[in-house]
This record gives sequence, structure tokens and C-alpha cells, in this order.
Amino acid sequence: MTTRPPLRFLTATAGAALLLASCAVGPKAPDATLPPSASGAFIGAATPAVSAEAARDDWWRLYDDPVLDGLVGEALTNNNELEAAAANLRRVRAVLGETRTQRLPATNTTASYNYGRPSAATVPGAVIGEALDETETFDVGLDVSYEIDLFGRVGSSIRAATADADAAAAALDVVRVSVAAETARAYADACSANASIAVAERNIQLQTDTVELTQRLLDAGQGNGLDVARARSTLASTQGAMAPLRAQREAALFRLSTLTGRTPAEASEAARACQRPPQLKQPIPVGDGAAMLARRPDVRRAERDLAAAAARVNVATADLYPRVILGASVGSTSLDGGDIGSESALRFGIGPLISWSFPNVFAARARIEQASAGSDIALANFDQAVLVALQETETALANYANELDRRTALLEARDQAGAAARLSRLRFDAGADSFLSVIDAERTLAQAEGQLANSEALVTTYQIALFKALAGGWGASPA
Repeated sequence: MTTRPPLRFLTATAGAALLLASCAVGPKAPDATLPPSASGAFIGAATPAVSAEAARDDWWRLYDDPVLDGLVGEALTNNNELEAAAANLRRVRAVLGETRTQRLPATNTTASYNYGRPSAATVPGAVIGEALDETETFDVGLDVSYEIDLFGRVGSSIRAATADADAAAAALDVVRVSVAAETARAYADACSANASIAVAERNIQLQTDTVELTQRLLDAGQGNGLDVARARSTLASTQGAMAPLRAQREAALFRLSTLTGRTPAEASEAARACQRPPQLKQPIPVGDGAAMLARRPDVRRAERDLAAAAARVNVATADLYPRVILGASVGSTSLDGGDIGSESALRFGIGPLISWSFPNVFAARARIEQASAGSDIALANFDQAVLVALQETETALANYANELDRRTALLEARDQAGAAARLSRLRFDAGADSFLSVIDAERTLAQAEGQLANSEALVTTYQIALFKALAGGWGASPA
């Protein structure tokens, strides 16, 4: 005679669970909205050096420099930090896959054999003092359990893991943006160092000629030792500036090697031969604040961290309520191996299991408080990420615009210093002025050329900083 499950008990259990579920409403995710002032045009976009067109992912191609294109592509393929971030993304996605399995039933299969003899003291009706017969027991079975997610614990866990995976993907994009920008910066630094070295070499040649002239005049009895000493001092000072410039070039090349996954001994010869930093021939497309914030992977990562933290509050809240697990088992147990699978050996069972840590509700509430604090932290981090993104972009725009003005002024200063140096030499040759004026004019020209070379380098550096702030580089890179 078969027996049916206690239908009244199952119905009452399900009704009570649904009643509890109607009360188990978790907190909503914090509002991760942007301030209206963050989505408009940039404050520093009034300069003609930028345009309101949408920013580009492959911004380095605007320089039209094949060497730079190749180096950035190599870095996006071989950089070790990118490889580590990609591996972390695979790990987090594997965690998500494991979390999603909570939606599936859990199964367990068993098979056992037992040979033995029970004690007469444990068998009802057995005669104490007499040995019982030895028996064999065979058993095979399948157990299945499934959690009914009435209170959203499983669903919230999956949402948290999904947000974690999205945040890891955004973190990978953050590294891509940084690698593209730092590769371009290292290349530009190497080129700028070579440009400064070329300026110093021209000044050294000019000052060497001056030293030779003063020495000839002294030997002819028309000059004096003071002029020779001043000329030699100026030459030595310029020669002394060469060593730091060469060190800067080597440091930039070594940094470039690391970014592209190479050793310092394999530094790019094309970058070593570069003579001037890459130049733009058109305004930089910057878009607006809303487009920038949508592009910034660090803002996206902060938003996904916030979503994950909010979901974990719901996971913790679900622990206040009972877990309802439906279980079922089927199998066969017999005293003879030949009877396994027969109708008489068949066994089965089905029913709900309700577990509720009611006495330990204070621990659950403490976990809710922890998760809620984590959500507040994530919200503050999101707000800070938005502010930092705006600050970096506006700062880059201001630095770039002001350095362009400075470069224009320094270019005029260099031209005037060159004219002054030529006039000073002509006046000296004509006997209308002392040699001290020639030395001062050449020193002023060397300083003006050095400042102009430094400004040219800063212009490119601030351009790259602006491209990095606009988050270009991750959308065009390989997945």
C-alpha cells in the first residue's frame, strides 16, 4: 500500500513561506545618479585647441606616427599588467558561473555494501546471549534537493556576482586606458629628450666656436683672459646638461620596454632614433561631460561595485527568513544483490525542509549592517569617481590650453633671443660692444631654446593626459 505525502502539511508550509516572502522586501540600491552640471560642456573646452566632436578610442592615431601606432598595439598585446587583469576577469567570471549553479538542483548519488552482524541488544525480540546471523546489505540511491528562492537570496547572490564580473571587466579596461596612455607618454618622453639633446648639441657647437674665437683673439693680443674664461664656463655649463638629458631618454626607453613586455636590452630602436615628440595637426575631440563619464571605465567599475554591494545587502537580509528546500530521494535497498532494482526493494521520499536560524537573528542583523555600510562605502566611492573624472579632465584641458599659450610666448622669446645673439656678435665684430654682451646673448638663447624644447614636451604630455582623462584606448583594444 502506497502512502501519499501529507498534502495539508505541504500546503500549509508553502502558504507560510509565501506569507513571509511578502514581508521580505530588501532595500533598494542607492541612487547612483550624476549631478546635472556633470553632463554639460567642459569648462576648458572654449579653447580652439579642442572640439566638441566625440572622443576617439584610437586617439594615438591622430598623431599619424606609425612608430607610435606599433608601440601602442604591441603594449596592448604583450603588457603583463593587462594579462594579470584579464586573468582576474576570468577568475571572477568563473565565480559567477559557480554562483549561477545555485539555480539548479543539487544531486547526490550513493552506492554502498555492508557485511556484518548486529548485536542482539539492538534488535527487538532477539534473545540476549545468542549470536545473530550475519547479513549483507546492498543500497543504491539518488538524492535531489532544490532551494526555493522565496526571499531572493539566490537571485541577489547572482546579481552581486554578475556586478563583480562587470566591475572586473571595467578594471581590465582601466588598465588598457593606462597602458595606452603610458606607452604614448614614454615614447613622447624619449622623443622630447632627443629634441632637448639636439638643442644642447647646437648650443655646444655655437659656444665651442665662441671659445675658439676668444682664444684666437687672446693669442693675437686683441682679447683678454676674462672673455676666454667666461666663454669656457658657458660651454661647460651646457655640456653638463647633456648627461641628465641622456639619462631621461634611457629611462623613457626602459619604461617603454616594460610597457611593451620587453627587457631594457630590447628597447625600441625606432623610439631611440625619434627626434621630436609626436605632434597633432587638428583640434582634440573631447565631446562633453556625459559622454566622458559614460566612457570612463573607472566610473563604470565604481557603479558596478555599488550594484554588487546593494545586492549583498539583500543577500544578508534574506538570512532573516527561513530557507525552504525541496528534497527528493529514490533508491533500492536489499539484503541480496540480485534484488536491487526490484519493486520490493524500491524506496523513495519527497518533502520540504525548512531551516531558520531564528534564535541567531542578531547575527543576521549584524551582517545586514555590515553589508549596508559596504553599500554606503560603494556609493561614496562612486560619487568620488565621478568627481575625480571631471577634475582630471578639466585639469588636463586647463594644462593643455595654458601650455599652448606658454609655447607661443616661448617661441617668440626664442626668436628674439636668436636675433639678439646675432646682433651681439655683429656689434662685437665691429668693435662696438664688449664680448660680455655676446656671452650673455648666447646664454639667453640657450635658455630660451631649452625652455621651448621643454614646453614642446609638456604640450605632448598634456595632450596624452587629456586623452587618458577622456578614457580613450579600451574600446578599440582586443578583448
